[in-house]
Amino acid sequence: MTDRCNLRCPYCMPREVFGPEHAFLDRDELLTFEEIARVVVAFVSVGVDKVRLTGGEPLLRRGLHDLVAMLTGIEGLDDIALTTNGVLLAHQAEALATAGLNRVTVSLDALDDETFQLAADAKVPVQSVLDGIEAARVAGLDPIKINTVIRRDLNEHEIVPLAGWARDNGLRLRFIEYMDVGTTNGWQKDDVVSADEILAAIDNEWPTEPVAPDREGQPAEQYRYLDGGGTVGVIASVTKPFCRTCSRARMSAVGELFTCLFATSGHDLRPLVRDDATEGELAAAIRAVWSGRTDRYSEERAGAQVVRPRVEMSYIGG
Repeated sequence: MTDRCNLRCPYCMPREVFGPEHAFLDRDELLTFEEIARVVVAFVSVGVDKVRLTGGEPLLRRGLHDLVAMLTGIEGLDDIALTTNGVLLAHQAEALATAGLNRVTVSLDALDDETFQLAADAKVPVQSVLDGIEAARVAGLDPIKINTVIRRDLNEHEIVPLAGWARDNGLRLRFIEYMDVGTTNGWQKDDVVSADEILAAIDNEWPTEPVAPDREGQPAEQYRYLDGGGTVGVIASVTKPFCRTCSRARMSAVGELFTCLFATSGHDLRPLVRDDATEGELAAAIRAVWSGRTDRYSEERAGAQVVRPRVEMSYIGG
């Protein structure tokens, strides 16, 4: 939806890079809602049935509920989800649900205010995110998922508190290994808290067992609490790459199609969209890109140090 965000989480938009002088996209560069809807129709025609709205922070895009309403009218599109940092969600959840949004995922890296503000690099109270989550629940945006990136010596002490909070509130929590998305976050492998370490910390409090994935290509490994307290997930892109089963395409706010979170460049669909290409022409372009993809960055990283330019996550969504 946008490359802008109201937080500056160091693993995604470090403030020293994305500061006051950073040149964000101009509004006229962004695909309009009508153009986005046309592209989604083409994606659905080649088999896509789920769409997720991301950013940057998608709730900064004015009138986002209007786009959701457009997308709900597309035959064959079964699921419309949103990933947000949650800061603005309390004020928009009801309108989004009324427009037809199905689900919401909220990024939350800590419950403790001090740790949360360190992780977000912003003077924003964590309560604003918790209020957004409650507003989403009241609006019926279920199931609510919570994404937590764990970074060593920053928020690993929050693993158990977050797991307990999610259990108590019936939320689907997924811990994510700290990844080298983009090239500006200063990633070091020593900063990664592995999925195995995360699960060990949880198992010390509430034993778990693995459960089968809900669908093929699901990035999170799911675990069930033996006491019936729900489930918890881990996304182990660093220690257990899943390139071979990944089925996610990403499109930037200006219409570039990326076939990998760690891609160097995208495939520009905007000229086709703005030259009034037919649905069939757009679909053919999408099919050509997808059928020719060879992405396996996470597998390559696991075998040796990989040094190459990579698009920033804030540009294409996480």
